[in-house]
Amino acid sequence: MFATIESVNLIDEAELLGSLVVESEIAEDYRRTLNTLNKDKSAQKVIAKFVEIKDLYEDVQRFGKYHPDYKEITKAMREAKRELDLHDAVIAFKKAEKELQSLLDEISAELGRAVSQHIKVPTGNPFFDTGSSCGGGCGSGGGCGCKAS
Repeated sequence: MFATIESVNLIDEAELLGSLVVESEIAEDYRRTLNTLNKDKSAQKVIAKFVEIKDLYEDVQRFGKYHPDYKEITKAMREAKRELDLHDAVIAFKKAEKELQSLLDEISAELGRAVSQHIKVPTGNPFFDTGSSCGGGCGSGGGCGCKAS
C-alpha cells in the first residue's frame, strides 16, 4: 500500500482520537479503579477464591449433574460469584469499565455511520446495534434469520 497524504492524515487523526480517549476522564477513572482493585487485598482474595472455584466448576461442568460434587461446587460457585459481584472495589471497576466500553462503542458507531449508514458496527451494545434482529453484522449471510437493513 502506498502512503498518500490522505492516508497519513487519517492515521494522524486516528492517533489524535486515540490520545483524546486515553486522556479522557472516563479512561482515567478506569485506570484509577483498576489500580484500586489491584491494590485491594480483600478484593484480590475474593478474586482468587472465585478463580479457584471457577476452575473446579468448569471441571464439574464436563460431567454435569453426574459429577459427585456437582451440587456442592455449583453452590460454591454461585456464592463466590455473588461475593465477587458485591465487593465495592469490583463494583467500582465494573462501572468504570462499562463507561469506557460505552464510550468506545459510541465512537465506533459514529465512525461507521460517518462512512455509511449500512456499515455494521459490532459493539455488543443493543443501543447501538440496530437494523437487524441479531444485533448486527452476524456474518452468516442471513443464516441466523436476520436481514441487513
